[in-house]
Amino acid sequence: MKRAIIKRHKNNQELVSSDDLALSSSKNAKLIEDKHEQIIARVSKVLFAKGFHPTTTRELAEASGMSMGQFYHYVSSKDDVLYLLHKHMINLWRKSLRASKVEDIADPLKRLTVAIRRSVDFIAKNDKLFRFVFTESKNLDREHLRTILKLDQEHFITFWRGLLEEVNKREPIKGDIEILTNQIVFLQLFQPLRGWTVKSRSTEEIRDTMVDFILRGLGLLEC
Repeated sequence: MKRAIIKRHKNNQELVSSDDLALSSSKNAKLIEDKHEQIIARVSKVLFAKGFHPTTTRELAEASGMSMGQFYHYVSSKDDVLYLLHKHMINLWRKSLRASKVEDIADPLKRLTVAIRRSVDFIAKNDKLFRFVFTESKNLDREHLRTILKLDQEHFITFWRGLLEEVNKREPIKGDIEILTNQIVFLQLFQPLRGWTVKSRSTEEIRDTMVDFILRGLGLLEC
């Protein structure tokens, strides 16, 4: 059996896999997934306003429209909620990229360029979500933190590494692809984490500057 993130709570908590938080029954899995999405949709504003530590589990249950018993049927701790929020963030990001049909673009360099632009725009639009997740994750226990770092590797890192490897087949990239992949992911968080320093600049200006900076750093544009 896979190690679980959401544990049993007083003998009535469903045991959920750390990979997808789903039960073996597809019907139950869909129910659990829907409830998790409902919880995240309702508690986000409270968490963004108060922060992770000051918000109590009771406040999260109230925001979810559930009793404490109902709430604990789907999550066993605040750490579970932060994990679910992180997973929700990744799912929204991937849906945004799929909607832009980035993966249908044949030319690797154009695909990379469009993906960066789309991703930066999406992160800027959802800056509260990204800021909260990446600043509050330090509060997770070791098991939850290890799980979300794995999620980042499987989604963010794998996606950008794949794009760079495809570009590198056509046009040699300057530098270590693994280092460059992680730097690209980090740079895209500029607006949620440091955007307050350039409030007078538009999202478009920040995005275009970042795209130019990344492509020149990769040696794909002439200086």
